[in-house]
Amino acid sequence: MAELPDLDSVRARIDTIDGELQRLLNERASCALRVGEIKQAAPGDEPPVYYRPEREAQILARLKRENTGPLSDEDMARLFREVISCCLNLEQPLMIAYLGPTGTYTEAAAIKQFGHFAGTRAMTSIDEVFREVESGGVHYGVVPVENSTEGMVNHTLDCFMESGLKICAEVELPIHHALMVDADAGDVPITEIYSHAQSLAQCRSWIDAHYPGVRRTPVESNADAARRVSGVAGTAAIAGDMAAERYGLRILASNIEDRADNKTRFLVIGKQKVGPSGHDKTSILVSTRNEPGALYKILEPFHRHDISLTRIETRPARSGSWSYVFFIDFDGHQIQDNIQLVIKEVEEVAMEVRSLGSYPQAVI
Repeated sequence: MAELPDLDSVRARIDTIDGELQRLLNERASCALRVGEIKQAAPGDEPPVYYRPEREAQILARLKRENTGPLSDEDMARLFREVISCCLNLEQPLMIAYLGPTGTYTEAAAIKQFGHFAGTRAMTSIDEVFREVESGGVHYGVVPVENSTEGMVNHTLDCFMESGLKICAEVELPIHHALMVDADAGDVPITEIYSHAQSLAQCRSWIDAHYPGVRRTPVESNADAARRVSGVAGTAAIAGDMAAERYGLRILASNIEDRADNKTRFLVIGKQKVGPSGHDKTSILVSTRNEPGALYKILEPFHRHDISLTRIETRPARSGSWSYVFFIDFDGHQIQDNIQLVIKEVEEVAMEVRSLGSYPQAVI
């Protein structure tokens, strides 16, 4: 009983802090509205750009750097992601297309990057995400490009070969798979497991150990697997927590992936060029003939100018004639002098060099 006054005083302090937080959040929102007014009033023929991923990356990186706890750096950044999302929604409500259906990891990546205040629209294919952004039906799109264990998503790379869209940001999402069943399935034995082929591969050892001999059926997406299991006893899906929530499933086991460091990288695609954040990445597309020394001639300038490459992928050119396209990611922003020199030198030895954009590296 002697502790109750202390408890009451702490709760009173929380109420006071909540009131101050509310006032400051509204003050921040008023500043965001003022930013929107300034952008609207600025001269020029181009419409104002409200979503600035480089500015958001700088804010989140500074908050993580200055955080003193007890909240973790990641939790602090996620909280402010939602604050930024809410304030941006006052300036311009955004609509984001993503590779659907609902409940996929791509939807989770879209929410991680844009927050819960942005509108989202599920598309049936990566091509459709690109077309929806190109047509202006949405402001931005989110597509998967790389998994740490299964490699590149070639379909996304191929779409860049035909599209003039730019990469505006990247999102890294830890992939944690769960085994889930219908909420009313009870203890009915599982006879079939649905999931995307990559997810089945990423959980192969766990399935072998816990459900040997059970049929494994690959489907178009993990969300589709969750949808198929809903209302069907005796079946299970491997998907993420979001899919279980969307389709009302019961999780039997969590974190069943064979590798705990499994991540998928997603790209935000749009029409705008993104300024430097101070911690950036650039992606280019380089087309070359299949001849001896072609790749060396492209990569040598990067080594000479001390630019770190982070990814190289090869795809056959759509035109055929035994030519190839290299997708190259490297550290830095294309406005930097040394990167401009490298791109100029690569242009001298390649058939074509096209910038896919410079953008901030993933912060959270």
